Amino acid sequence: MTQHTFIGLDVHARSVRAAVLDGESGELRSCAAPVAAAELVPWLRAQGESISVAYEAGPTGFVLARACAAAQIPCLVAATSRIPKAPAERVKTDQRDAVKLVRLLRLGELTAVRVPSLTQEGARDLVRARDDARRDLMRARQRLSKLLLRRGLLWAGAKSWTCAHERWLAAQRFEERPLQIAYEEAQAAMLSVKARRAALDAAIAVEAQGEPWKGVVGRLCCLRGVSTLTAFGLATEIGDWERFDGRSIGAYLGLCPSESSSGERRHRGAITKTGNSHARRLLVEAAWQQRRPLKRPSRELARRRAGQPPLVRARAEAAGRRLNQRWQSFDARGKRSTVAAVAVARELAGWCWSLATMEA
Repeated sequence: MTQHTFIGLDVHARSVRAAVLDGESGELRSCAAPVAAAELVPWLRAQGESISVAYEAGPTGFVLARACAAAQIPCLVAATSRIPKAPAERVKTDQRDAVKLVRLLRLGELTAVRVPSLTQEGARDLVRARDDARRDLMRARQRLSKLLLRRGLLWAGAKSWTCAHERWLAAQRFEERPLQIAYEEAQAAMLSVKARRAALDAAIAVEAQGEPWKGVVGRLCCLRGVSTLTAFGLATEIGDWERFDGRSIGAYLGLCPSESSSGERRHRGAITKTGNSHARRLLVEAAWQQRRPLKRPSRELARRRAGQPPLVRARAEAAGRRLNQRWQSFDARGKRSTVAAVAVARELAGWCWSLATMEA
């Protein structure tokens, strides 16, 4: 370690600040570094024969980490939320950030994030593009419905955004020409986003049937409330399931309660909401489906379970019974449904891990 050189990088889109710590002399120097990975990697190699590099995870992605791996340079991508910060620290500059990184790297106090492969990152971007389309569709529908509400027009049907509702929307006409143009534009925007979401759903269905996702997605789909979209989203967001166990995966996804205890006082608060928010949302949505009474499997669930090994189907059945019992227990105790849903989602994460890590 005394002959090792540690380098902390504060990486931005158009600038990189480096802090270099010499393990032998203890000398610390800060300087500007090349921005492009093709130029930065040779610059890193020139700093010494034995080097270690660290930079914060951020919008620049993992291009530098992959370039360092190709050049056989140890590179740690640090989790930003796990970097300690002093309460009195009020000055933040690129140079200070780089110096803090290199000192924490030397002490081994940085928490690394997993660097996904290009295939995994591409699949994850596909899932997040679908999530963006979902949010855009919600906004487009909100704008359209509120435009009609301002004119005293309200859909009288039992459910909104069905085929009957869309036919009613298409039949609306206004005498004022500017209003008619605005309405047609809002309706066209809603239909455009809906078509985009449908195209992404079809693309996800195709990707989920290929490697390396097919096995994990097929096993996760045996659970109630976990469709292909949810299973593929969990598989891409979590990636390597072997990093966790049935208990730790809930904490990784921020589904465990926060705690502030001192001495004999013990206080637990809301969930931490750390980790991957996309996977956490998928699990909470799936947890609500576990509240329904246990009946015969639906046709869709039976179709998803067809072809899976008996052990997988049995474990999925056990998960459904257990999670439904948890819901009934919470309801009997008068727990708020939102609190119960998060608790069930935490346990559902463990069942997902159990199925995902089963031998194919």
